[in-house]
Amino acid sequence: MAIRLTEVEAYSGEGLDPASHAHRGPTPRAEIMFGPPGRLYVYFSYGVHWCANVVVGPEGRGSAVLLRAGEVVVGEELARNRRPAARVARDLARGPARLTQALAIGPDDRGAYLLDPASSVRLHHGPTPSPVAAGPRVGISLATDLPWRFWEPDAPSVSVFRAGGKTRRRSAGQDGVL
Repeated sequence: MAIRLTEVEAYSGEGLDPASHAHRGPTPRAEIMFGPPGRLYVYFSYGVHWCANVVVGPEGRGSAVLLRAGEVVVGEELARNRRPAARVARDLARGPARLTQALAIGPDDRGAYLLDPASSVRLHHGPTPSPVAAGPRVGISLATDLPWRFWEPDAPSVSVFRAGGKTRRRSAGQDGVL
């Protein structure tokens, strides 16, 4: 099955982004974010679901892009089997957890090289949507002022933005893990 990405979010390990898993350096969990680029960083979020990021940038920088949403372009029936709670097509890969469920991405895909034809998960270059909007990230409470979420404005699978994420008493990564 295949999706067309409609929404992504950037995360940096350069010391600017306390919402990034790489903010504190190459910990065992976030080490993959420090390169090489083109690898899949998969992590368990809130102890409930898997999320997937593409490692980007030069080695040593700790940068990744969270795959937030997409629309199914091949294999809708398979996606519906994997996401039986989705009532309409736009909800099959709407949100990072639903996207990984639709694509059956899990812990065994961590580190997959996305440009290798033999990889379990592959990334293909497609046409750039026009226009592309940029703004605050969704579902975090730290570094909310960074306009590092990018989306296709008219895509129905894009997350609904709600200003002011939950406040936390202590600093944590994007999924609450220190």
